[in-house]
Amino acid sequence: METPPSLLQRPDPGALSAAQLEQLRKFKIQTRIANEKYLRTHKEAEWLISGFFREIFLKRPDNILEFAADYFTDPRLPSKIHMQLIKDKKVA
Repeated sequence: METPPSLLQRPDPGALSAAQLEQLRKFKIQTRIANEKYLRTHKEAEWLISGFFREIFLKRPDNILEFAADYFTDPRLPSKIHMQLIKDKKVA
């Protein structure tokens, strides 16, 4: 089904202006930089994420949501992350 020509000529009231698009682009860049800095200073976040993905790829659970709930509520998880951070410091 084709869009009627009259709809193509009307301005979109929800569209962002050029200035708003530029502001959004800058905001996205600043957010990515801030997130990167945060992750670089918090190795535990990297270990949580990489450990979770490693377990998913190794175990390939059918129910990922249930697996994630079990993984992140495992009472041994904090000590696993702590041990990994210690190993990481010894290597560095």
